[in-house]
Amino acid sequence: MIFDFTEEQTMIQQAAREFAQAEIAPSTIQRDINAEFPTEIVKKLGELGFLGMMVPAEYGGTGLDTISYVLAMIEISKVDASVGVIMSVNNSLVCHGLEKYGSDYIKEKYLVPLAKGEKLGAFALSEPEAGSDATKQRTTADKDGDYYVLNGIKNWTTNGTTADYYLVMATTDKSKGHKGISTFLVEKGTPGFGHGKKEDKLGIRSSDTCSLTFENCRVPKENLVWDEGRGFNFAMDTLNGGRIGIAAQAIGIAEASLNAAIKYSKERKAFVPPFPIFRRSNLRLQTWL
Repeated sequence: MIFDFTEEQTMIQQAAREFAQAEIAPSTIQRDINAEFPTEIVKKLGELGFLGMMVPAEYGGTGLDTISYVLAMIEISKVDASVGVIMSVNNSLVCHGLEKYGSDYIKEKYLVPLAKGEKLGAFALSEPEAGSDATKQRTTADKDGDYYVLNGIKNWTTNGTTADYYLVMATTDKSKGHKGISTFLVEKGTPGFGHGKKEDKLGIRSSDTCSLTFENCRVPKENLVWDEGRGFNFAMDTLNGGRIGIAAQAIGIAEASLNAAIKYSKERKAFVPPFPIFRRSNLRLQTWL
């Protein structure tokens, strides 16, 4: 089996590498220390087409293949894992799901600006008591005329304070268990929708993570993604795609770590004592040079 990259894939890889070194690297450390979101960098990523890489051109994306996306993710993550995860969420967890399951209305209104990088997306599944077991959703969405009314809390949301659009899983029918979970697209600024403080993380600090709150948050019925009761399926399928992006991020981090370790190993001077020692072999006083 041949694993050579195509000319287009190599060009995407090189473009991502050059952008990462020139635009991201200079501020990586300081942004991580300050937990500062890379607003201008994300804007430039969008302008270059890196936030909707696999979305067809008709919906604002660049229509590239998954290999191109992975190569770009690796190069970005080599320099800054925070920018990598921001890019991964928008591509894999938001754009992918909307392209595959969104209505024409949702694609035109929300997917296009997300794929162009004009807007940023977030994915809200985890809750205080529904992390590893996503079937235990407590956030509810009750239908009220032309709206769904959302109430609940979401945890660990990447892009939580900075996103414009949020994919939110909520229960529409408790009696059906995981088959009663649905997905909604919620816009920032919707009354009743808010977020908690940014988490003070140990790493990837330039990417913001926070909880989300919904208190009688009214979402138009047109913002239901896919069908009622398909939210769990939506989340699991979308997360499968998301794992590709996070795996690529991990490769980038690992490659950067290896390169840094090799560089350091060639520079470090170890175990050179600054004083004379005795060697038992001949009991003569010798000095290390």
